[in-house]
Amino acid sequence: MINDDVIAIILGGGQGSRLYPLTAKRSKPAVPIAGKYRLVDIPLSNCINSNISRMFVLTQFNSASLNRHIKNTYNFSLFSRAFVDVLAAEQTMSNKNWFQGTADAVRQSMHHFLNHEFKYVLVLSGDQLYQMDFNVLIERHIESGARISIATLPVKAEEGVEFGIMKTNQENMITSFIEKPNADEILKWKSEVSDYMKSEGRFYLASMGIYVFDRDLLIELMNDPSTNDFGKEIIPQSIGKHKVLSYQFEGYWTDIGNIRSYYEANLGFTDPIPSFNLFDNRKRVYTHARILPTSKISGTMIVDSVIADGAIIHAAKIERSVIGVRSRIGKGSTVIKTYMMGSDSYQTLLEIAAKPGDILMGIGENCHIENAILDKSCKIGNNATIIGGPHLPNQETDLYVIAGGIVVVKKEATIPPGFVLK
Repeated sequence: MINDDVIAIILGGGQGSRLYPLTAKRSKPAVPIAGKYRLVDIPLSNCINSNISRMFVLTQFNSASLNRHIKNTYNFSLFSRAFVDVLAAEQTMSNKNWFQGTADAVRQSMHHFLNHEFKYVLVLSGDQLYQMDFNVLIERHIESGARISIATLPVKAEEGVEFGIMKTNQENMITSFIEKPNADEILKWKSEVSDYMKSEGRFYLASMGIYVFDRDLLIELMNDPSTNDFGKEIIPQSIGKHKVLSYQFEGYWTDIGNIRSYYEANLGFTDPIPSFNLFDNRKRVYTHARILPTSKISGTMIVDSVIADGAIIHAAKIERSVIGVRSRIGKGSTVIKTYMMGSDSYQTLLEIAAKPGDILMGIGENCHIENAILDKSCKIGNNATIIGGPHLPNQETDLYVIAGGIVVVKKEATIPPGFVLK
């Protein structure tokens, strides 16, 4: 059954500086993940799987590739009301400013939402990895009589210092909120959680940045131009004034906020039993349906790795790595703990023959790549060595960025033959 009472708003985030250089030429929701998807596919797929068919994506930085991806991917029947619309920040006669925060982005786009009929607004983040049935969240919201509902994740005390923490009463209504408490403060913020969460020491309710609002209340809250952010202003100011429900979620969830979390989330897909299940008939992750050949692999030892469509691989070894669409890896090369995004197109035989001395797309022969992220359409020359690790200081060059020991080779960068970084 299509949920006609709900519209979904996916917040694309700001400039995405903590994910730089992956966000140098694309918005955060357009960043590739798991070899063949984009980050925005996660919340959109959760909506589609929950029968929520009217979705808006708000963004203001580098939105061209996001627009193209959504246009090429999310096409619904002409007889359906379903849509995914990208709303970029726009100047109007009444407002000439960029989005000043999450709430301000919704405020500035409100006139687009009000063209539609709905009772509830589902507000989501565009940079999180999780699978959730939003119908259960919305049903709890309606049954409880709440005006706002917040999805919360039970976490341990040492994790909670990085989140906004909620405290609830026996009816799961939120009574108080604190932003990133210190190690001593958080011990006073225990809430009632399930026995399973108690057994894991997860007593503290962290906000997941997933909200449900009643339509009329959201309109009322958006009339106050002094509030720019949901997490820092709208939610804390609403507690005590309105009924705010905590919906406890106990599944896998991670915030793709920086290079380290992005890197670890991608390598997590190579686990024997991944926490995020891509192989679920009922919780499919949708993306652009490319017409690609099967991957061709010759003489390669592959250990705990994910290989996307259209790859041509002659490597000696690939271990705990994610290899993206149209990737090419030459003979004798070793790839370990690396996310290789692949390419947007193949080099043709004519292109290769025209410049016989050129470095080819992908990883060349006899290379060693470890603890790295290779952005789209990189060219790694033969005999190159890139080994990331904590021994490498944070730095940026024209070709790569090192963040927390992870080497991120920039999009379309060319690494010369014999290059060594270790």
